[in-house]
Amino acid sequence: MSFRFDRFATLYLFNPLRSHELGDKRSIPILMYHSISDDAEMGVHPYYQTATSPQRFALQMKYLRDSGYRTGSPGEIAAQLQTNAEIANKTVVITFDDGFRDFYHGAFPVLNECGFGATVFLPTAYIGDDPVSFKGRDCLTWAEVRELRKHGILFGSHTVTHPQLRDLTALAINEEITNSKNTIEQELGCAADSFAYPYAFPQTDAGFISMLRDTLRKAGYQSGVCTTVGRANRKSEPLFMERLPVNSWDDPALFHAKLAGAYDWVSKSQYVAKTGKAFLRNAFQRG
Repeated sequence: MSFRFDRFATLYLFNPLRSHELGDKRSIPILMYHSISDDAEMGVHPYYQTATSPQRFALQMKYLRDSGYRTGSPGEIAAQLQTNAEIANKTVVITFDDGFRDFYHGAFPVLNECGFGATVFLPTAYIGDDPVSFKGRDCLTWAEVRELRKHGILFGSHTVTHPQLRDLTALAINEEITNSKNTIEQELGCAADSFAYPYAFPQTDAGFISMLRDTLRKAGYQSGVCTTVGRANRKSEPLFMERLPVNSWDDPALFHAKLAGAYDWVSKSQYVAKTGKAFLRNAFQRG
C-alpha cells in the first residue's frame, strides 16, 4: 500500500484539531466521484486516482444512509449558502464527473437502494446514441441519461470536449460552456444550469476566474463545482464550490474524516504552494 501523507495528516493531525475549531460550522460536503469500477489504475499514486470500486462505493453510501445523511443538489446548496437559508443537518451532495457508463450499472442501483440523488456532469461530445469511449472508458448514452433523469438523477455540464479551459480563447471557452448546456437541455427537455470545471482548478489565477465566472453567468448557469478540495460554505463562490475527491483508497476512517471537515486543510496548503511557485516564477522572469 502506498503511503498517503494526506491521509496521515488528516487522521492524526487535523482530525484531532477539529474540536478546537471556531467560527461558522455550516459547511456542506460535496463528494466528487468519477468511475465506479475495479480499475486498479496501475502506476497512478492513490491521491490522483479517480476510480472507486463498487464495493467501496456501496459501503460509503450505506454509511451515509445509516448515519442519517440526506442528499441535495449543487443548485439547492448554492442557493441556501448564499441566502443564509437553513440547511438540514447532515446534508451531502453526490457528484460524478465525465459521464462514465459504469455509473448506470455500478452507482445508480446503490444510490436508488439508499434513497439518494446525485448529479452527473457530462462532457457532451462523448455522450451519443451508442457508447463513446473517453479516457479509456465508455460513457453513458443519451437513452441511458434520459432513463436516469426519470429516476431523479440530475445532469449538468462538463463542457463539450473536456479541454484545459485556460488554454483556450475566450470565444472557445464560451462555445464549450454554452454548447454543452444547450445540448443537454435539448436532449432532456429541462434546464441544465450546473457546471463542473474540468481538470485542476486555477485557484491563484484571479483574472481567469473572473472571466470564467462572467461567462458562466451570461450562459445561464446558477451553480457549479470545481476540483478545489474542501467543503462548500457561505464564503464559497456558487459557480466554483469546493468538493471532496473520493476513490477506492478512501477507507472508512478517511471517508468519515473528510465528511467532518478534517480534509479541508488540503486546499489551503495547495493554495500556498501554488502562490509560492507563481511568486518564484515571476521573480525569476524579472531577474
